[in-house]
Amino acid sequence: MEKVVVNMVQAQIGYTFQNLDLLRQAFIRRSYTEEHGGENNEVLEFIGDKALDLAVVQLLVKRYGYIDAGSSAEFACDHREGELTRIKSRMVERKNLARRMEELGFAEHLIMGKSDLQNNVQEELSVKEDLFEAILGAVTLDCDWDLSIISSVVEAMLVPEDFFQEDTETNYVRLIQEWEEKKNGAIPWYWFEEVNYHSQSFHNYMRSQAIGLSVIPQQVPMEYSKHKAYFQCELKLLNSLPVFRGVGLSKSEARMNVCKLAYEYLDQHGLLFSIQDEIENPNKADAINQLEILARRGYFPIPTYAFEQSYDKDGNPVWKCRCQIAGYDAFFEAESSSKKDAKKTVAFEMLKYVLDEEE
Repeated sequence: MEKVVVNMVQAQIGYTFQNLDLLRQAFIRRSYTEEHGGENNEVLEFIGDKALDLAVVQLLVKRYGYIDAGSSAEFACDHREGELTRIKSRMVERKNLARRMEELGFAEHLIMGKSDLQNNVQEELSVKEDLFEAILGAVTLDCDWDLSIISSVVEAMLVPEDFFQEDTETNYVRLIQEWEEKKNGAIPWYWFEEVNYHSQSFHNYMRSQAIGLSVIPQQVPMEYSKHKAYFQCELKLLNSLPVFRGVGLSKSEARMNVCKLAYEYLDQHGLLFSIQDEIENPNKADAINQLEILARRGYFPIPTYAFEQSYDKDGNPVWKCRCQIAGYDAFFEAESSSKKDAKKTVAFEMLKYVLDEEE
């Protein structure tokens, strides 16, 4: 495993290993050790799976739980057990963990034997999921089961904002991810630093690589002075844009802030894609999803749909659907014998309308 890959992985997860052999082991599949000997990542996967569950529960409790200020000082939560279980399941499901390994660029560095290479197993969701868990398992052992470190690494490896944010909030992490993939066919590079803890920050590293590279920092809020430490997150995109630096009381908050800073810079300099660039082929079949994609990327609020059911003279059902978007005066209605078709029809009419309006 090349040194540059080791450094990249540590930078992206925001953790520096004391024992780099553990990190390397996380990338080794059993097929390789069957041919060459040594240890593989299977037990690390087991450890990481259990550590991930606990870390995600902690994230959920921090997000939604609190000690009631009443006389009993009992623990209270904004969600019931069933809803917390649903959110947790979405966060740790296979396709989400696999997607993060793709987005972080880790899966391509798996160390495999000939049988795995021939079968191209690195493209399988289960293999990418295993890698996620193995890396976290390696962190867990290296930090001696320090839950604060484990949770912090999980924040960096996942994107909790995908699951925690309300529809009215803008997920700048996703916007920057999509911009970089579309513009440069690459992934954003993040470097995390806990201020007053790590000795070398990303901007020092970058300056050693590219003299004169500018850094655009977020101003540190005054309230951060109350805390012993906070996190810095520095972001570099592939082209000649500056390095962006954001801060937060957690890694996810710092990452969100640096992405917001970068997004505002792209907007101010006319570098964002237009709404027309986002949807290559507007069509009725995909209109519902295409509208939601635009909403998730911050162009307008999530569309709302209202349905009414009636019957024609022959007793056949007739579905009427109405589509609206907050902030727009126009709305669209359609009728069909199929509820789904009525929704697709109004979504397509609304999609054509917003594309023209935003242009």
